Amino acid sequence: MFLDIFALIVMGILIAVVIVAVVKLGPLPGNIAKKRGHPQADAINVLGWIGVITLGLAWPFALVWAFTRSAEQQAAYLSERVALLETELAALKSEGDGQ
Repeated sequence: MFLDIFALIVMGILIAVVIVAVVKLGPLPGNIAKKRGHPQADAINVLGWIGVITLGLAWPFALVWAFTRSAEQQAAYLSERVALLETELAALKSEGDGQ
């Protein structure tokens, strides 16, 4: 009798853990894409949920897609990074000249 009750409690805990995992992992690729400003963030969100429904088949693709950038985003990121590095270089040169 005790083992039956214990087994039911363990099964209930496992079901609760699975439900929490699904609710947390389902929207993860979509949330990452929205934070990164991805142009297809809604599609990535849908693919993330489809991945959960299909027991994880499409979910990794949604996660990888969330981290990709379009060509325009990549060019903007690189130009911003180059401008930052140029200002840092100019600051270092001005420090070197002052000594």
